[in-house]
Amino acid sequence: MCYIEKNIKDLREEIHEICSKIGRNPEEIQLIAVTKTVDHERINEAIHTGVEDIGENKVQEIMEKYNVVSSVNWHMIGHLQTNKVKYIIDKVKLIHSVDRISLAEEINKRAKQHNKIMDVLVQVNVANEETKFGLANSEVFDFFEKIQPLEHIRVKGLMTIAPYEENPEDVRKYFKMLKEIFEEIKTKGFQRVEMRYLSMGMTNDFKIAIEEGANMVRVGTGIFGRRNYNK
Repeated sequence: MCYIEKNIKDLREEIHEICSKIGRNPEEIQLIAVTKTVDHERINEAIHTGVEDIGENKVQEIMEKYNVVSSVNWHMIGHLQTNKVKYIIDKVKLIHSVDRISLAEEINKRAKQHNKIMDVLVQVNVANEETKFGLANSEVFDFFEKIQPLEHIRVKGLMTIAPYEENPEDVRKYFKMLKEIFEEIKTKGFQRVEMRYLSMGMTNDFKIAIEEGANMVRVGTGIFGRRNYNK
Protein backbone atom coordinates (compact mmCIF):
# COMPACT_ATOMS: atom_id res chain seq x y z
CA MET A 1 0.00 0.00 0.00
CA CYS A 2 1.52 3.34 -1.06
CA TYR A 3 1.55 6.23 1.41
CA ILE A 4 -1.19 8.10 -0.45
CA GLU A 5 -3.54 5.14 -0.25
CA LYS A 6 -2.72 4.66 3.43
CA ASN A 7 -3.26 8.34 4.21
CA ILE A 8 -6.65 8.34 2.50
CA LYS A 9 -7.67 5.16 4.29
CA ASP A 10 -6.62 6.64 7.65
CA LEU A 11 -8.40 9.90 6.86
CA ARG A 12 -11.66 8.17 6.01
CA GLU A 13 -11.42 6.15 9.22
CA GLU A 14 -10.93 9.35 11.22
CA ILE A 15 -13.97 10.92 9.55
CA HIS A 16 -16.01 7.81 10.31
CA GLU A 17 -14.88 7.87 13.94
CA ILE A 18 -15.73 11.56 14.40
CA CYS A 19 -19.15 11.10 12.83
CA SER A 20 -19.88 8.08 15.00
CA LYS A 21 -19.15 10.13 18.12
CA ILE A 22 -21.44 13.00 17.18
CA GLY A 23 -24.20 11.04 15.48
CA ARG A 24 -23.57 12.11 11.90
CA ASN A 25 -23.50 9.97 8.77
CA PRO A 26 -19.91 9.83 7.44
CA GLU A 27 -21.34 9.52 3.93
CA GLU A 28 -22.44 13.17 4.30
CA ILE A 29 -18.83 14.36 4.48
CA GLN A 30 -17.32 15.15 1.10
CA LEU A 31 -13.54 14.90 0.98
CA ILE A 32 -11.80 17.37 -1.33
CA ALA A 33 -8.19 16.33 -1.97
CA VAL A 34 -6.16 19.53 -2.30
CA THR A 35 -3.60 19.05 -5.05
CA LYS A 36 -1.65 22.31 -5.06
CA THR A 37 1.85 21.54 -6.50
CA VAL A 38 1.02 17.80 -6.65
CA ASP A 39 2.00 16.11 -9.93
CA HIS A 40 -0.62 14.31 -11.98
CA GLU A 41 0.80 10.84 -11.23
CA ARG A 42 0.15 11.23 -7.51
CA ILE A 43 -3.24 12.81 -8.15
CA ASN A 44 -4.17 9.76 -10.22
CA GLU A 45 -3.02 7.50 -7.38
CA ALA A 46 -5.42 9.28 -5.07
CA ILE A 47 -8.24 8.99 -7.60
CA HIS A 48 -7.59 5.29 -8.05
CA THR A 49 -7.88 4.97 -4.26
CA GLY A 50 -11.38 6.38 -4.40
CA VAL A 51 -10.99 10.16 -4.30
CA GLU A 52 -13.69 11.71 -6.50
CA ASP A 53 -13.11 15.42 -5.88
CA ILE A 54 -9.91 17.45 -6.08
CA GLY A 55 -9.35 21.09 -5.24
CA GLU A 56 -6.90 23.43 -6.91
CA ASN A 57 -5.82 26.87 -5.72
CA LYS A 58 -4.64 28.18 -9.07
CA VAL A 59 -6.22 28.34 -12.50
CA GLN A 60 -2.86 27.57 -14.13
CA GLU A 61 -2.61 24.24 -12.31
CA ILE A 62 -6.11 23.25 -13.38
CA MET A 63 -5.18 24.04 -16.99
CA GLU A 64 -1.95 22.04 -16.79
CA LYS A 65 -3.48 18.98 -15.14
CA TYR A 66 -6.97 18.86 -16.60
CA ASN A 67 -6.19 16.58 -19.55
CA VAL A 68 -3.70 14.30 -17.80
CA VAL A 69 -5.71 13.49 -14.69
CA SER A 70 -8.28 10.71 -14.55
CA SER A 71 -11.96 11.60 -14.62
CA VAL A 72 -12.70 13.58 -11.45
CA ASN A 73 -14.71 16.51 -10.13
CA TRP A 74 -12.62 19.71 -10.12
CA HIS A 75 -13.08 22.36 -7.45
CA MET A 76 -11.59 25.85 -7.63
CA ILE A 77 -10.77 26.56 -3.99
CA GLY A 78 -8.27 29.41 -4.23
CA HIS A 79 -8.63 33.13 -4.87
CA LEU A 80 -9.99 33.56 -8.38
CA GLN A 81 -9.04 36.54 -10.52
CA THR A 82 -11.92 37.85 -12.62
CA ASN A 83 -9.95 37.71 -15.86
CA LYS A 84 -9.26 33.99 -15.41
CA VAL A 85 -12.84 32.79 -14.98
CA LYS A 86 -13.11 32.10 -18.71
CA TYR A 87 -10.40 29.44 -18.52
CA ILE A 88 -12.15 27.23 -15.97
CA ILE A 89 -15.87 27.89 -16.36
CA ASP A 90 -16.28 24.71 -18.44
CA LYS A 91 -13.94 22.59 -16.30
CA VAL A 92 -14.87 22.93 -12.64
CA LYS A 93 -17.83 21.50 -10.77
CA LEU A 94 -17.79 24.06 -7.97
CA ILE A 95 -16.09 27.41 -7.31
CA HIS A 96 -15.53 27.77 -3.55
CA SER A 97 -14.12 31.29 -3.47
CA VAL A 98 -16.71 33.83 -4.63
CA ASP A 99 -16.01 36.90 -2.52
CA ARG A 100 -16.95 40.00 -4.55
CA ILE A 101 -19.70 41.13 -6.86
CA SER A 102 -17.38 41.69 -9.85
CA LEU A 103 -16.33 38.04 -9.70
CA ALA A 104 -19.91 36.83 -9.37
CA GLU A 105 -20.90 38.91 -12.40
CA GLU A 106 -18.06 37.52 -14.49
CA ILE A 107 -18.90 33.94 -13.54
CA ASN A 108 -22.51 34.63 -14.46
CA LYS A 109 -21.48 36.11 -17.82
CA ARG A 110 -19.19 33.20 -18.73
CA ALA A 111 -21.68 30.58 -17.53
CA LYS A 112 -24.35 32.16 -19.73
CA GLN A 113 -22.02 31.90 -22.72
CA HIS A 114 -21.70 28.16 -22.02
CA ASN A 115 -25.43 27.79 -21.43
CA LYS A 116 -24.90 26.45 -17.92
CA ILE A 117 -25.64 27.25 -14.30
CA MET A 118 -22.41 27.52 -12.31
CA ASP A 119 -22.49 26.22 -8.76
CA VAL A 120 -20.53 28.39 -6.32
CA LEU A 121 -19.83 28.86 -2.64
CA VAL A 122 -19.53 32.28 -1.03
CA GLN A 123 -16.25 32.72 0.83
CA VAL A 124 -16.47 34.34 4.24
CA ASN A 125 -13.45 35.64 6.15
CA VAL A 126 -14.98 34.74 9.50
CA ALA A 127 -11.87 35.56 11.52
CA ASN A 128 -11.41 38.89 9.69
CA GLU A 129 -7.78 38.13 8.86
CA GLU A 130 -6.04 40.78 6.77
CA THR A 131 -4.09 38.13 4.86
CA LYS A 132 -7.18 36.19 3.79
CA PHE A 133 -9.80 36.82 1.15
CA GLY A 134 -13.52 36.59 1.76
CA LEU A 135 -16.47 38.68 2.85
CA ALA A 136 -16.70 40.04 6.36
CA ASN A 137 -19.52 38.50 8.38
CA SER A 138 -21.41 41.80 8.23
CA GLU A 139 -21.26 41.86 4.41
CA VAL A 140 -22.71 38.43 3.69
CA PHE A 141 -26.43 39.14 3.58
CA ASP A 142 -26.00 42.30 1.50
CA PHE A 143 -23.87 40.29 -0.94
CA PHE A 144 -26.62 37.70 -1.31
CA GLU A 145 -29.07 40.50 -2.09
CA LYS A 146 -26.78 41.91 -4.76
CA ILE A 147 -26.32 38.63 -6.63
CA GLN A 148 -30.03 37.85 -6.82
CA PRO A 149 -30.33 39.05 -10.46
CA LEU A 150 -27.55 36.69 -11.64
CA GLU A 151 -29.47 33.86 -13.26
CA HIS A 152 -26.49 31.69 -14.23
CA ILE A 153 -25.10 31.32 -10.72
CA ARG A 154 -26.45 28.98 -8.07
CA VAL A 155 -25.10 29.44 -4.56
CA LYS A 156 -24.69 26.05 -2.88
CA GLY A 157 -23.27 27.17 0.45
CA LEU A 158 -20.41 28.87 2.25
CA MET A 159 -16.66 28.40 2.56
CA THR A 160 -14.07 29.69 5.00
CA ILE A 161 -10.39 29.25 5.76
CA ALA A 162 -9.82 29.35 9.49
CA PRO A 163 -6.62 30.79 10.99
CA TYR A 164 -3.88 28.22 11.52
CA GLU A 165 -3.53 27.42 15.20
CA GLU A 166 -1.33 24.84 16.87
CA ASN A 167 -4.34 23.86 18.94
CA PRO A 168 -7.25 23.30 16.50
CA GLU A 169 -9.68 23.83 19.36
CA ASP A 170 -8.85 27.53 19.12
CA VAL A 171 -10.64 27.82 15.76
CA ARG A 172 -13.87 26.14 16.83
CA LYS A 173 -15.51 29.52 17.40
CA TYR A 174 -14.99 30.48 13.75
CA PHE A 175 -16.63 27.32 12.48
CA LYS A 176 -19.54 27.95 14.84
CA MET A 177 -19.93 31.46 13.44
CA LEU A 178 -20.04 30.25 9.84
CA LYS A 179 -22.58 27.56 10.69
CA GLU A 180 -24.82 30.23 12.27
CA ILE A 181 -24.59 32.41 9.15
CA PHE A 182 -25.27 29.32 6.99
CA GLU A 183 -28.43 28.51 8.93
CA GLU A 184 -29.65 32.10 8.90
CA ILE A 185 -29.27 32.39 5.12
CA LYS A 186 -31.54 29.36 4.77
CA THR A 187 -34.36 31.38 6.30
CA LYS A 188 -34.09 34.34 3.92
CA GLY A 189 -35.73 32.85 0.83
CA PHE A 190 -33.08 34.01 -1.63
CA GLN A 191 -33.54 32.93 -5.25
CA ARG A 192 -31.11 30.42 -6.78
CA VAL A 193 -29.67 29.65 -3.36
CA GLU A 194 -29.49 26.06 -2.09
CA MET A 195 -27.60 26.05 1.17
CA ARG A 196 -26.22 22.55 0.91
CA TYR A 197 -22.48 22.76 1.49
CA LEU A 198 -20.44 24.08 4.38
CA SER A 199 -16.84 23.92 3.16
CA MET A 200 -14.56 24.37 6.15
CA GLY A 201 -11.74 22.44 7.73
CA MET A 202 -8.31 21.45 6.45
CA THR A 203 -5.64 18.97 7.50
CA ASN A 204 -5.02 20.60 10.88
CA ASP A 205 -8.61 21.30 11.90
CA PHE A 206 -11.05 19.20 9.84
CA LYS A 207 -12.13 17.20 12.90
CA ILE A 208 -13.31 20.34 14.70
CA ALA A 209 -14.95 21.56 11.50
CA ILE A 210 -16.96 18.35 11.13
CA GLU A 211 -18.05 18.58 14.76
CA GLU A 212 -19.35 22.08 13.99
CA GLY A 213 -21.26 21.10 10.86
CA ALA A 214 -18.84 20.97 7.92
CA ASN A 215 -19.86 18.57 5.16
CA MET A 216 -16.95 19.45 2.87
CA VAL A 217 -13.36 19.26 4.10
CA ARG A 218 -10.31 20.25 2.06
CA VAL A 219 -7.27 18.11 2.85
CA GLY A 220 -3.91 18.30 1.11
CA THR A 221 -1.02 17.69 3.50
CA GLY A 222 -2.96 14.90 5.21
CA ILE A 223 -3.05 13.02 1.90
CA PHE A 224 0.05 14.02 -0.06
CA GLY A 225 2.40 15.10 2.72
CA ARG A 226 4.11 18.44 3.16
CA ARG A 227 5.00 20.27 -0.03
CA ASN A 228 7.38 23.05 -0.99
CA TYR A 229 5.12 25.84 -2.25
CA ASN A 230 8.11 27.99 -3.25
CA LYS A 231 9.26 25.76 -6.09
